Amino acid sequence: MDTRTALLRRIRIWIVLFIVGLVVSGVTAFPLPAEVRLLESLLQGPFAPVAEVFPGLAHWVGQIRTGLDAVEGEYPFVLYGTDWLAFAHLVIAVAFYGPLRDPVRNVWVVQFGMIACVMVVPLALICGPIRGIPFFWQLIDMSFGVFGIVPLLIVYRMIRRLEALGPKAVAVGPPPGARAVSG
Repeated sequence: MDTRTALLRRIRIWIVLFIVGLVVSGVTAFPLPAEVRLLESLLQGPFAPVAEVFPGLAHWVGQIRTGLDAVEGEYPFVLYGTDWLAFAHLVIAVAFYGPLRDPVRNVWVVQFGMIACVMVVPLALICGPIRGIPFFWQLIDMSFGVFGIVPLLIVYRMIRRLEALGPKAVAVGPPPGARAVSG
């Protein structure tokens, strides 16, 4: 396997991992009330030792469950906002098909992702206190940006190395609109 092929393979593996992370993060935003009820029951059951060490966490999860139960029961339309949050994650995941197909030409998507990861931190620090989110939870929210930027930085560096190797085409399969010739 030559350098270009190996580099392209590693880039695609990292991008697929990032896409999977976005999809999982998005899909898990749909059943939020049920997930929080499950988390609360785990903190009262098998993960009770965690709740004993971090009582603030158990209290916060209980408060979230109470709020989500009220919203789900009286104002379910508010949860439509988390549906759109989930949808946004899925749409962003689709955007990463571009760099998966042609990383050099679509490096801008990776740059966009890195910018979005950086923007998570000020959003959490500004909106968290306004919404009454405990600081430890803001740290959890910020971790998505911190951990998300790591694979993107790795991919970005590899794309720049791939670009430096020259203009050889790197797209998966034939170019869009091309037909296969049968013999």
